[in-house]
Amino acid sequence: MPVYQFYKEQKIHTTVDEIWDFVSSPGNLKEITPDYMGFEITTGHTSDVMYPGMIISYKVSPVFGIKMPWVTEITHVSEKDYFVDEQRKGPYKMWHHEHKIIKTDDGVIMKDLITYEPPFGFLGGIANKLFIKKQLNAIFEYRRKIIDEKYNRNVVTLKQEKRTA
Repeated sequence: MPVYQFYKEQKIHTTVDEIWDFVSSPGNLKEITPDYMGFEITTGHTSDVMYPGMIISYKVSPVFGIKMPWVTEITHVSEKDYFVDEQRKGPYKMWHHEHKIIKTDDGVIMKDLITYEPPFGFLGGIANKLFIKKQLNAIFEYRRKIIDEKYNRNVVTLKQEKRTA
C-alpha cells in the first residue's frame, strides 16, 4: 500500500501572531476551502482555538459531490510554531498533516506537509495519480489565493505601483 507526501510552502507578509490566530481557528477552515468541496463543520461545540486532543468533525464532498464525514484530531500544538491534524475517520486510509509557521525578516513562511495513504490499495495508487494529487494541489492553490488576498494585498499593490511608476 503506497504512502504519499504532498508539500506546499507559502510566503505571507504578516506577523506570526496574525497568521497563527487565523490558521489555528477551526472556524476559518471553511474560508480557505473551495466551495465545490461542500465543506461544513459538524462538531457541535468547537473551541475558537485548537488544542491537543481536539476533535473536529466535518462533512466534505471530495469526489462526485458525494457528502462524507471526515473527523480529525489535533494531535500536536506548539503555539505560533506548528500543529498537526490526523484523520480519525474519512476518505483516506491514513492522513497526517503538519502545519508549520516560520518567522522571516519580512513576514512568515507557512509550510504544509501531508503524509497520506489513499483507500483501496493499488486502486488508491491509481486514483492518486489520476486525481487525488491534483485535487490536493487545487485545494492548496485555492488556500494560497485566499491567504494572498487577505495578507499580501498591499505587497502586490506596491509591486504593481513600482512597475507602472
